[in-house]
Amino acid sequence: MDALFDCGIRVDSGLTALNSYENRVYQFMDEDRKRYVVKFYRPHRWSDAQIEEEHQFTLSLQGEGIPVVAPVLFSGQSLMQHEGFRYAVFPSAGGRQYENDNPDQMESVGHSLGRIHQIGRKAPFIHRPSFDLHTWLAEPFEQYLQAKLIPASLKDAFLAAVRDLSDAVTAHWFTDFTVIRLHGDCHPGNILWRDGPVFVDFDDARSGPAIQDIWMLLNGDRPEQRMQLEMIVEAYEAFCTFDTREFALIEPLRAMRMIYYLAWQLKRWDDPAFPRSFPWLQEEDFWRRQTAVFIEQKKVLQEPPLQLTPMY
Repeated sequence: MDALFDCGIRVDSGLTALNSYENRVYQFMDEDRKRYVVKFYRPHRWSDAQIEEEHQFTLSLQGEGIPVVAPVLFSGQSLMQHEGFRYAVFPSAGGRQYENDNPDQMESVGHSLGRIHQIGRKAPFIHRPSFDLHTWLAEPFEQYLQAKLIPASLKDAFLAAVRDLSDAVTAHWFTDFTVIRLHGDCHPGNILWRDGPVFVDFDDARSGPAIQDIWMLLNGDRPEQRMQLEMIVEAYEAFCTFDTREFALIEPLRAMRMIYYLAWQLKRWDDPAFPRSFPWLQEEDFWRRQTAVFIEQKKVLQEPPLQLTPMY
């Protein structure tokens, strides 16, 4: 509240903590009854330049009329500091949950992603990271090697499954895709629905292939995913050409996220929020199941990638 007062906002409602693990995020109402969200950034995760680059990207998207939630500017500045902590203020965006099996909503999301990537192609990120095998596979493996939560009797089998899955990803990975600026974490929870989609939380924005902002929106069996992919890409291409070779990266990217996400939970275990939220990491059965999940994902990588239905 002191930090908000420093930038001229008087909190009239108290602070309501929102669900966030990396940062500390609170919703509040000011004395004019306007709702905002303030995000205090986890120290040492991103540099000032990286955070500001994310903000500049969302502000440029907002300036083009694309439905995103961008930070509030205070005298032209979006990243603020208070007693050593960095924070930013955002307007509070209400809306319903995006329905990832609703054809009309999928089409609208495809249009918006095409517009986002149209802007994302115009200039590169200079400071924010890219999707690469070292960050998403090699570094998590080192985290697993050091992890004390993995039961000793299961660790060799688990590490072997991680290593085999990583090798399979590497064998299917290619790098001659067009690198663009991305949302980076475009799952249904980061899309609100009002009269159309509103994209929130660009905290994981980074460079990479366009398919990264699409594959997490696919669900169901392969025929269902193919239909969803066709619908999204057709709408996307009204604004931006899509390289269909990137369909071959869907399962490698899924595997990379699986490996990275679990290692991230272990990395943050000293944060009291993590044992409370992920207590199953202390159970042997979890690690048996996770080993099986990684083995199964390796099998999925051997299947042909999704393709659009041929047009005759």
